[in-house]
Amino acid sequence: MYESNMGAENANGTRIANFNLFGEAGELPDVVHCETIEIRSQLHDWVFRPHRHARLHQLLLLDDGGGRAVLEERTHALRPGTLVNVPAGCVHGFTFLRDTTGWVVTLSSELLDEVLRADEGLRPVLARPAVARRDAHHRYLVGRIFHEHGQRGFGRAHVLRALAALLLGHVARTLQDLHRSDMPRADNPLLVRFERLLEENFRNRWGVADYAGRLSVSPTHLSRVTRAATGLSAARVIEERVIREARRQLVFTNLGISQIAYLLGFGDPAHFSRVFSRATGLSPRAFRAQIERGG
Repeated sequence: MYESNMGAENANGTRIANFNLFGEAGELPDVVHCETIEIRSQLHDWVFRPHRHARLHQLLLLDDGGGRAVLEERTHALRPGTLVNVPAGCVHGFTFLRDTTGWVVTLSSELLDEVLRADEGLRPVLARPAVARRDAHHRYLVGRIFHEHGQRGFGRAHVLRALAALLLGHVARTLQDLHRSDMPRADNPLLVRFERLLEENFRNRWGVADYAGRLSVSPTHLSRVTRAATGLSAARVIEERVIREARRQLVFTNLGISQIAYLLGFGDPAHFSRVFSRATGLSPRAFRAQIERGG
């Protein structure tokens, strides 16, 4: 599965492909982007090799057909009536059965920033990749978004933003019910700023003091905030972000261990291997071998 989905894009040892829309590098040209699964799939022989969108959030609804999805390191079966939540930055790939039908709504990170209030708790729920059953609200709202997207009437952008906000609310409710035992935190403004800064700099091997300095707080206060929200110190949050990226690179690319170490800002590949082994219980080489065996 993983080998077959790496494809030519990663066979030369390059990084995971990073697109706005699959195979495209331009900016999202509209308030939202709408297309059917079948239209885009026919262009790619129904296979989308693992890639990610740095600033786009996608919602997929399957009507007929099916297939499988890779979200980060997990593989999910896709069936009629499936909802797929793909947050920005999530490595994902799809293999659809031929003649699968459905809908894809793509939203920019800027739109999410506009419609999601930090104090309402939707953002951390939507930030998790997930596969769930769609409901009547999802289907109705996607239909309305597709209809409005095809129009050029007065107030179109406003209506699309409002419909997108409503759809995100219902999707978040579905995902919250799906993971009710894993209650997400409410967004703390400092935590949101820290997470954004972390995304920009985790490859630079910044320490807690570096992030705290940029955020104008003490390292102790930053760790107090992260521990309250996640149960982890700031140092552990930083390390987990680095390890998550290392896992992505090991699963979805052919980069060597040393190359991945340097990509993540480690001056010494042996140090990277020790950090990875401590965090996962496996060396990078053993982790990759396990994935290749299907374990």
